[in-house]
Amino acid sequence: EGGVAVLFKLCRQEGPSYLHVHALRALAPICSVEEGINELEKVDGVLCLADLLMNETNSEDTRAEAAAVVSQITSPHLTFTQHLSSFLENMEDIVTALINLCKDASSSEVFLLASAALANITFFDSMACEILLQLNATKILIEACRDPQRVDTPYSKDQVVTILANMALLDQCASEMIQENGVELLLEFLHEKISPGISAEGAALERVLQKSAVTLARLSREPDITNIARSLNCIPRLIELCRSPSERNNSDSVLVACLAALRRLAVSCPQSFADSDYQQLIKPRLVDSFLLCSNMEESFV
Repeated sequence: EGGVAVLFKLCRQEGPSYLHVHALRALAPICSVEEGINELEKVDGVLCLADLLMNETNSEDTRAEAAAVVSQITSPHLTFTQHLSSFLENMEDIVTALINLCKDASSSEVFLLASAALANITFFDSMACEILLQLNATKILIEACRDPQRVDTPYSKDQVVTILANMALLDQCASEMIQENGVELLLEFLHEKISPGISAEGAALERVLQKSAVTLARLSREPDITNIARSLNCIPRLIELCRSPSERNNSDSVLVACLAALRRLAVSCPQSFADSDYQQLIKPRLVDSFLLCSNMEESFV
């Protein structure tokens, strides 16, 4: 019925901010299906979203809801959005506006919407990580995690560590993480405690544990990162997560990530491992160590 075109027309009109907010809230679920995104392309919707995000005279609510639509159309679960040429053309402007929104967010809800969009974009195109590095995103995100007004839930931590994990693929990221005490933050994330049972918050915490280990593994190609991780006692915590199923809420994905991180760290500092840990967690094939740990009843450290 042309609803996408009408809603974007409302977003382009001068008017009270609540009008834009409601139009954007209606657009987000519509753009979760291929037909909605096709309509968005036809009316230059990405350019409109970029304009809304970049215009700092717009209310924070408007920019946050625009971020929510960006998060929707860049979701890694939507395979048909990978060829959004208009998004690539506007990506630098969108990424810049989103990291600024993270920096200045007045609430955890706004931060979550902006960081979720950024996390999805780092999967969408690797160039986004290079842009984020240039914009000092490592510092901004790590500082946000020290601010309970912006990061106060596992969901926000999940978005932050997702961005850091994808940025860690770039060689320049290691020096930024060292400068901003990023390894300390990863260790804090690795010490997150998960309540037994199945819940959305528990699942988010599992992802925080998993992605923190992934980030550490990727950064461990740099000897300086390895030395910091060793000095902060990251290795004992990773071993505990492998050996104690309750610490990782019986999550196989956390186990695999921790084993991978330990193996990367062991390349530079094998002396940091007890012989039993080395023989069981490092030396065997990954699948054998995985089977050993996944079948444990509880820790026998």
